[in-house]
Amino acid sequence: MPAAPFTFVRLKYHSGDWDAVDERMPANLLHSLVQYTKVPIDPKEKVVALDSPELFNYPFCYLSGHRLVQFSSAEKQNFTQYVRNGGFVFVDDCNHDIDGLFARSFEEQMRQCFGATALRKIPKTHPIYSQFFTFKDGPPNTGFELNGWGDDLVHDYLKAVEIKGRIGVLYSNKDYGCEWDYDFRNKRFLAEDNTKFGVNILLYALT
Repeated sequence: MPAAPFTFVRLKYHSGDWDAVDERMPANLLHSLVQYTKVPIDPKEKVVALDSPELFNYPFCYLSGHRLVQFSSAEKQNFTQYVRNGGFVFVDDCNHDIDGLFARSFEEQMRQCFGATALRKIPKTHPIYSQFFTFKDGPPNTGFELNGWGDDLVHDYLKAVEIKGRIGVLYSNKDYGCEWDYDFRNKRFLAEDNTKFGVNILLYALT
């Protein structure tokens, strides 16, 4: 684990609505890191422009939205270099819709950055599902899927771009961002803490 505090970085990109989603989610996941691990954290989310060299100071980034994802040439170059250099980007489709605008446009960006077959489904046996907590059935469902939001499908998989056998881009159509978008103090009312898979994601990014 890094000696420096972990910073939750949200990526700002020129297209779309990167800043209109899951405002409370970062604090919720950071609370879970403190609750379950000894990872030192910076308690404040940081916004970093995708085309900024500052991106390369952080091992983990989050990207989300509902609308068009169309990277500028500088954003595309930074995204590709960041991932190829060992950075980790968690991308979450807030529409929960495999045929929606966010999904189609983001997947096209991944084809342009890494090739037509780079973004692939990962198996339920992937180490990210046992990084800290164990999820034998793969990615846990979200209430947005089960309640028929978006494309009205329950996605039993996540996709990823892997570089040298390691995930560099983890991509979800399950809308985890909205699933975890609540004040961490309300976790005590849940029968099971639904942020545990988020802990796995963050720890995988840091190891």
